[in-house]
Amino acid sequence: MKSEQTVPILIGVTGHRTIRQQDYDAIYAAVKTELEKLKALCAHSRLVMLTSLAEGGDLLCADAAAELGIPLVAVFPREREDYRKDFSEEARKRFDRHCERAEQLFTAPFTEAVPEGGANRDFRFRQAGIYVAAHCHVLLALWDGGPGTEAACGTAEAAEFALNGNYYPVTGASLLPDGNKAVIHIFTPREEHTKEAAGTVHFLGNRENVMSILQKTDEFNREAKQADPGGKSRLPAEAVTDPMLERMENLSLIAGRLSSSYAKKYRSVLALLAAAGALLTFAFLMYDEAQAIWMILICGVMLLISWVCYRYAARSDCHRRYLEYRALAECLRVQTYLRYAGSSLQTTDLLSWTQKEETAWVTAALYAVAAGENPKQRQDIRSCWVEEQRSYHQKAAQRSQRRITVSERVLQPAFILSITLYCAALAFELLAGGLIFHPLVHAGNVELYRTVLKIILGTISAVTLFTANYYGRLSLPRTLSDHEKMERFYSKMSALLQQRGQTDELLAVLAREELIENGNWVSYQRDNKPDVSI
Repeated sequence: MKSEQTVPILIGVTGHRTIRQQDYDAIYAAVKTELEKLKALCAHSRLVMLTSLAEGGDLLCADAAAELGIPLVAVFPREREDYRKDFSEEARKRFDRHCERAEQLFTAPFTEAVPEGGANRDFRFRQAGIYVAAHCHVLLALWDGGPGTEAACGTAEAAEFALNGNYYPVTGASLLPDGNKAVIHIFTPREEHTKEAAGTVHFLGNRENVMSILQKTDEFNREAKQADPGGKSRLPAEAVTDPMLERMENLSLIAGRLSSSYAKKYRSVLALLAAAGALLTFAFLMYDEAQAIWMILICGVMLLISWVCYRYAARSDCHRRYLEYRALAECLRVQTYLRYAGSSLQTTDLLSWTQKEETAWVTAALYAVAAGENPKQRQDIRSCWVEEQRSYHQKAAQRSQRRITVSERVLQPAFILSITLYCAALAFELLAGGLIFHPLVHAGNVELYRTVLKIILGTISAVTLFTANYYGRLSLPRTLSDHEKMERFYSKMSALLQQRGQTDELLAVLAREELIENGNWVSYQRDNKPDVSI
């Protein structure tokens, strides 16, 4: 795929190798209609068809994609020249034509362990089917709906791979939340007598979940098109020769920039809600205690400001976008480093179940962006990844400590002032208010002094409470602790890489810890959504 600053919507394809001539037009029309629907639904996204270009259903879908201007990425079960021997003469011409316009051509990597008898034809077709099903957002299945066999990879098996992850990776397990991938089943009969017409469409999967994933991806793409990635490249100059690296890093920088923009909006909303809450308390005390009737209008204004802030936060969805765009940026950054290191490890295989559940569209985006040939070069990542991240967390920890110091400088004096005012109020009531004895001091208008003390004490307490709530939602102590732990982790990993070398085992540990740290951060920040309780 060419370098883009959007996440591609990948449309996978699986289908019967033989399509009856009398059904061809109806099935072709159904495929074209479904592709048009997806283009309309994802208007800001680039649709790409991920296909093995097998004779029959795959080539039919490729023809429809060509008519609609949808590019191809071709993943073959065997080397191209060997694979094309399977085709009839007419189909071979179509195969070659689509290969010429494909953005990438590569042989599917093995997801599962090679059987004892070796990587035979069925095993290779199965690996290609797994790859297509795992990396696509939606799978087009030109299928009669019948069962398949577990060992091979027919259309039934590919549909199962997509919907239920029924395959057996060499490491780990194919743990994907149910319902986050759709199979668009286009009925493709094999027999003369069928219960329904050829080209009948069935949607398999959780429609609500899948639509949410597609819409959030398209929403991100709409903003990404207008964003400037900015910033300095994290990789050495020689890395730009790999288009996939360039695209991954570009998208990571854009997602990070968008996340930062929404973070500013989120923090502004928190600050405004905190300020409005404190002023509301002061205005109400003036209205209630000082009989300043006009203060009821200020109460109304503060309530209106709070409501506007809350509605703005809800409509802009700034909190969710801040977190999810950050998650996408961090995962893409890790995937970029893994590819630069020459590893075929995928971040999607290292994410926790919680991350996959909470940010399903991010997981789907990672699969889509990483779809392509495995890296060919192996570069040292100790300096550009490990040492850079150690330095980043060291500086970030210092920033977090400064923020904590600022919060303490605000909160501690306010708390001390609250205690001082309480003591003053208590002394006043003991000496002049008659709390226990007859007043020892005659203070004139006792009620006036009492009212002033109530207003000041109530306002200071409110300011303390709302300010503490604001800083509490930023989770500063937890953030500081995370940065300090990660700085120690990267120091340890730097030493291990120097001692043992750059192995996939160490890269997996490095990537997994970084992904878990980011997942934990997203998880506890998710609870800090702006609301009027602040």
